[in-house]
Amino acid sequence: MSGPLEGIRVLELSRHLAGPFASMTLGDLGADVVKVEPPGRGDDTRSFPPYWNGESTYYLSANRNKRSITLDLATEAGQDVARSLAKQSDILIENFRPGTTERWGLDYEQLREINPRLIYCTISAVGSDGPDSNRSGVDLLMQAYGGLMSITGEEHGAPVRVGTSVVDLTAGANAVQGILAALYLRERTGKGQCIESSLLEGQVSWLTYHAVAYFASGEAPGRLGSFHASVAPYGAFPTNDGYLVVAVATDALWRRFCGALEHPELVEDPRFAKNVERCANRDELHAVLLPILAERSAAAWADAMDQAGVPCSPVNTLDTVLSLPQVLHREMVVDIPREDLPDLRLPGVAIKLSDTPGSVRMPPPRLGEHADEILAELGYDTERIAELREQQII
Repeated sequence: MSGPLEGIRVLELSRHLAGPFASMTLGDLGADVVKVEPPGRGDDTRSFPPYWNGESTYYLSANRNKRSITLDLATEAGQDVARSLAKQSDILIENFRPGTTERWGLDYEQLREINPRLIYCTISAVGSDGPDSNRSGVDLLMQAYGGLMSITGEEHGAPVRVGTSVVDLTAGANAVQGILAALYLRERTGKGQCIESSLLEGQVSWLTYHAVAYFASGEAPGRLGSFHASVAPYGAFPTNDGYLVVAVATDALWRRFCGALEHPELVEDPRFAKNVERCANRDELHAVLLPILAERSAAAWADAMDQAGVPCSPVNTLDTVLSLPQVLHREMVVDIPREDLPDLRLPGVAIKLSDTPGSVRMPPPRLGEHADEILAELGYDTERIAELREQQII
């Protein structure tokens, strides 16, 4: 088997990151993913720099294990092809503005009539209904609108965007969870259903302990940089050559930490003996730790902390991370050459299954690369395919 989802077909009518990441994950797990893109330009991210031999690295990052067909969905002929694809698909993923798929005759209510087993996943900015349902959404906007930026950044600095598109990726991951749950239920009922995943709702669900602390106190949390409101010391501290992250989450770890620092007297300091005191006296704690940690390099301290069993790490840059022995051992960097990109490398498959592992089988497709193949599978003959191409439907 090529994966646990072998034999499942996914029709992807999405672009940018959340939808493509969800469908790529399903593809990694063995599904046959057919990606529909607008003729001529394709997924908008194909134009995002930087480029690798003329191909957008952004696009490459979220579109492996897929076949590409171009379709003008604003045309009747394009909609007919899409409906034929939906009739033969198990899953459909779309992230158009509300009302778009209804206008095209490609919404869940219309497609379930021709395929009652279809699992239809819509990814939106804030959800399909409610007072803000027409709001457009991109990751940066939702990091602000959903509160994430209010708790990200240095205490007295400006709000900061998280360095990767975590809101998009959360929505994509939530979509995958919903789809797999619906697939499981379909095995018992034979029926599909509609699933919603939104950027806002995923973001709010990830507020977790921040939200509950607000409900308890009535005080909105602020920015703490890399530090943590509930644990100390916990964050990034400067050494004599870079930053070291330490995560001293318990009083037992505090004792080990003080031993690694060679400052056992700190263990019984009444300001720091318990985590609650360390949090209350965070500024004093940092004033004590900073000159000590500045005496050695991040690597030297990390070695001492590792030996003491204290969670820690230098703040690695991506060139270091992508060559870490652990990352390579776990196959989290994979080579997937394409004719025009013979040295193409991508992040690997994060979900590991013992008996039916996922895999990276196909490089990200060129625009419309598989159109003829996909249309032939639907029963279109070469003459009709040529007509669609001449009419710029594909």
